[in-house]
Amino acid sequence: MYTRILVPIDGSEHAKQALSVACKLLDENATLYLLHVPEALSYTTTLVWGIGAVNAEATLAEREKAGEQLLQQAAKSAREQGAKQIEELLTQGDPVRVILDSANAFDIDTIVLGSRGLSNLGSVVIGSVSHKVSHSAKCGVITVRQ
Repeated sequence: MYTRILVPIDGSEHAKQALSVACKLLDENATLYLLHVPEALSYTTTLVWGIGAVNAEATLAEREKAGEQLLQQAAKSAREQGAKQIEELLTQGDPVRVILDSANAFDIDTIVLGSRGLSNLGSVVIGSVSHKVSHSAKCGVITVRQ
Protein backbone atom coordinates (compact mmCIF):
# COMPACT_ATOMS: atom_id res chain seq x y z
CA MET A 1 0.00 0.00 0.00
CA TYR A 2 1.11 3.54 -0.74
CA THR A 3 0.52 6.84 1.04
CA ARG A 4 1.30 9.32 -1.78
CA ILE A 5 0.39 8.34 -5.33
CA LEU A 6 0.62 10.57 -8.38
CA VAL A 7 -1.65 9.83 -11.34
CA PRO A 8 -1.14 11.90 -14.50
CA ILE A 9 -4.54 12.36 -16.14
CA ASP A 10 -4.67 13.21 -19.85
CA GLY A 11 -8.23 12.20 -20.69
CA SER A 12 -7.31 8.87 -22.28
CA GLU A 13 -8.86 5.52 -21.43
CA HIS A 14 -5.40 4.39 -20.30
CA ALA A 15 -5.30 7.19 -17.71
CA LYS A 16 -8.74 6.15 -16.50
CA GLN A 17 -7.48 2.60 -16.00
CA ALA A 18 -4.38 3.91 -14.21
CA LEU A 19 -6.62 5.83 -11.81
CA SER A 20 -8.54 2.65 -11.00
CA VAL A 21 -5.32 0.78 -10.25
CA ALA A 22 -4.02 3.67 -8.11
CA CYS A 23 -7.22 3.72 -6.04
CA LYS A 24 -6.74 0.02 -5.25
CA LEU A 25 -3.19 0.71 -4.02
CA LEU A 26 -4.04 3.57 -1.66
CA ASP A 27 -3.45 3.21 2.06
CA GLU A 28 -6.30 4.30 4.37
CA ASN A 29 -4.84 7.77 5.03
CA ALA A 30 -3.19 8.15 1.63
CA THR A 31 -3.23 11.19 -0.60
CA LEU A 32 -3.94 10.80 -4.30
CA TYR A 33 -2.42 13.49 -6.52
CA LEU A 34 -4.15 13.95 -9.86
CA LEU A 35 -2.05 15.86 -12.37
CA HIS A 36 -3.09 17.28 -15.73
CA VAL A 37 -0.77 19.04 -18.17
CA PRO A 38 -2.80 20.73 -20.94
CA GLU A 39 -1.13 19.93 -24.24
CA ALA A 40 -1.71 21.12 -27.76
CA LEU A 41 -2.75 18.08 -29.79
CA SER A 42 -2.31 17.64 -33.50
CA TYR A 43 -5.82 16.22 -33.90
CA THR A 44 -9.27 16.54 -32.31
CA THR A 45 -9.84 13.96 -29.60
CA THR A 46 -12.59 12.92 -27.21
CA LEU A 47 -11.75 12.85 -23.52
CA VAL A 48 -13.16 10.23 -21.16
CA TRP A 49 -15.41 10.92 -18.18
CA GLY A 50 -17.93 12.65 -20.43
CA ILE A 51 -15.84 15.77 -20.99
CA GLY A 52 -16.37 15.61 -24.74
CA ALA A 53 -14.13 16.55 -27.61
CA VAL A 54 -11.17 18.91 -27.51
CA ASN A 55 -10.49 20.55 -30.83
CA ALA A 56 -6.96 20.47 -32.20
CA GLU A 57 -7.09 24.28 -32.56
CA ALA A 58 -8.21 24.85 -28.95
CA THR A 59 -6.61 27.79 -27.17
CA LEU A 60 -4.62 27.33 -23.99
CA ALA A 61 -7.54 28.73 -21.99
CA GLU A 62 -9.90 26.19 -23.60
CA ARG A 63 -7.45 23.35 -22.90
CA GLU A 64 -7.08 24.49 -19.30
CA LYS A 65 -10.86 24.64 -18.85
CA ALA A 66 -11.20 21.11 -20.25
CA GLY A 67 -8.32 20.05 -17.96
CA GLU A 68 -10.09 21.46 -14.89
CA GLN A 69 -13.26 19.55 -15.83
CA LEU A 70 -11.20 16.42 -16.42
CA LEU A 71 -9.56 16.70 -13.01
CA GLN A 72 -12.93 17.24 -11.32
CA GLN A 73 -14.41 14.17 -12.98
CA ALA A 74 -11.31 12.09 -12.20
CA ALA A 75 -11.50 13.19 -8.54
CA LYS A 76 -15.19 12.24 -8.44
CA SER A 77 -14.34 8.82 -9.87
CA ALA A 78 -11.50 8.39 -7.35
CA ARG A 79 -13.83 9.22 -4.45
CA GLU A 80 -16.30 6.65 -5.73
CA GLN A 81 -13.43 4.13 -5.67
CA GLY A 82 -12.54 4.91 -2.05
CA ALA A 83 -9.97 7.72 -2.25
CA LYS A 84 -10.47 10.18 0.60
CA GLN A 85 -7.68 12.74 0.22
CA ILE A 86 -7.29 14.07 -3.31
CA GLU A 87 -5.17 16.93 -4.61
CA GLU A 88 -5.84 18.26 -8.11
CA LEU A 89 -2.89 19.78 -9.96
CA LEU A 90 -3.05 21.62 -13.30
CA THR A 91 0.39 22.64 -14.53
CA GLN A 92 1.91 23.87 -17.80
CA GLY A 93 5.08 22.49 -19.32
CA ASP A 94 6.64 19.40 -20.79
CA PRO A 95 4.57 16.47 -19.44
CA VAL A 96 7.60 14.32 -18.57
CA ARG A 97 9.36 17.15 -16.72
CA VAL A 98 6.15 18.21 -14.93
CA ILE A 99 5.41 14.63 -13.80
CA LEU A 100 8.96 14.10 -12.51
CA ASP A 101 9.10 17.52 -10.80
CA SER A 102 5.69 16.97 -9.18
CA ALA A 103 6.74 13.55 -7.93
CA ASN A 104 9.80 15.09 -6.28
CA ALA A 105 7.96 18.14 -4.92
CA PHE A 106 5.22 16.09 -3.25
CA ASP A 107 7.49 13.25 -2.07
CA ILE A 108 5.47 10.72 -4.10
CA ASP A 109 5.82 7.00 -3.28
CA THR A 110 4.80 5.86 -6.73
CA ILE A 111 3.51 7.20 -10.03
CA VAL A 112 0.72 5.26 -11.71
CA LEU A 113 0.19 6.13 -15.36
CA GLY A 114 -1.24 4.69 -18.52
CA SER A 115 1.08 3.04 -21.00
CA ARG A 116 -0.36 5.21 -23.75
CA GLY A 117 -2.04 8.57 -23.69
CA LEU A 118 -3.48 11.03 -26.15
CA SER A 119 -0.19 11.98 -27.78
CA ASN A 120 0.31 11.42 -31.46
CA LEU A 121 2.39 8.88 -33.33
CA GLY A 122 5.44 11.10 -33.05
CA SER A 123 5.87 9.83 -29.51
CA VAL A 124 6.69 6.39 -30.89
CA VAL A 125 9.79 7.86 -32.53
CA ILE A 126 10.95 10.15 -29.70
CA GLY A 127 9.73 7.98 -26.81
CA SER A 128 6.49 7.94 -24.89
CA VAL A 129 5.81 9.88 -21.71
CA SER A 130 5.35 6.66 -19.73
CA HIS A 131 8.66 5.27 -21.01
CA LYS A 132 10.59 8.44 -20.14
CA VAL A 133 8.97 8.73 -16.71
CA SER A 134 9.63 5.09 -15.84
CA HIS A 135 13.31 5.48 -16.70
CA SER A 136 13.86 8.81 -14.94
CA ALA A 137 11.68 8.79 -11.81
CA LYS A 138 13.31 8.53 -8.39
CA CYS A 139 10.20 6.78 -7.02
CA GLY A 140 8.37 3.67 -8.16
CA VAL A 141 6.43 3.76 -11.41
CA ILE A 142 3.55 1.51 -12.34
CA THR A 143 2.54 1.52 -15.99
CA VAL A 144 -1.01 0.33 -16.67
CA ARG A 145 -2.12 -1.19 -19.95
CA GLN A 146 -5.74 -0.91 -20.95
